[in-house]
Amino acid sequence: MLGMSIGHTLLGLLESGPRHGYDLKRAFDEKFGHDRPLHYGQVYSTMSRLLKNGLVEVDGIEAGGGPERKRYAITEAGITDVERWLATPEKPEPYLQSTLYTKVVLALLTHRDAADVLDTQRAEHLRSMRILTDRKRRGDLADQLICDHALFHLEADLRWLELTAARLEKLREAVTR
Repeated sequence: MLGMSIGHTLLGLLESGPRHGYDLKRAFDEKFGHDRPLHYGQVYSTMSRLLKNGLVEVDGIEAGGGPERKRYAITEAGITDVERWLATPEKPEPYLQSTLYTKVVLALLTHRDAADVLDTQRAEHLRSMRILTDRKRRGDLADQLICDHALFHLEADLRWLELTAARLEKLREAVTR
C-alpha cells in the first residue's frame, strides 16, 4: 500500500476508466489542485511507481507527433489499495510543535514583545480569512468546502492567539524561571 495521497488520488481517478498521464494531471488539477497543481514530472514518476507496484498497468501506447503516450488502467490490486486508503482515517494533526508557539516563547526569553508577535500573526490570519471568505463566495461547492476547512482551522488559531495573549504574563513567568 502506498502512503501518499497523490498516488491514491490518481488511482481513484483511474477507476472511471483508462487515461493518459496528461488527462490524469488535468483531472487532478481540476478537482484537487486549485492551489497546488501537479507538475507533469510528479504525475509520471507517480505512475511509474504505481506501475512498478502492480497498482496500474499500461492499457495502450499511442504514437503521435511527439513522444509515445501511455494509457494507464487501474488493476484489481489498485482498486483494493484505494478502498483500503479510503477506509483508513487520517491521523488528526495535534500541532504540538507549533512554530508560532516557539516564536512567542523565544520573544519572551529574549525580552522582546511577544504581544507584537501575536498581533502580527492575528493580522495575517485575518487577512487570509478575508481572502478565503471572498474565494468561498465566488466558488462552487467543492471550493466552498475547501475554504470552510481552512477557515475553521484559522478560527481555531485565532482562538489560541486570544487565549495566549490573555495568558502572556503567566507564560512569561513560566518560561523565564
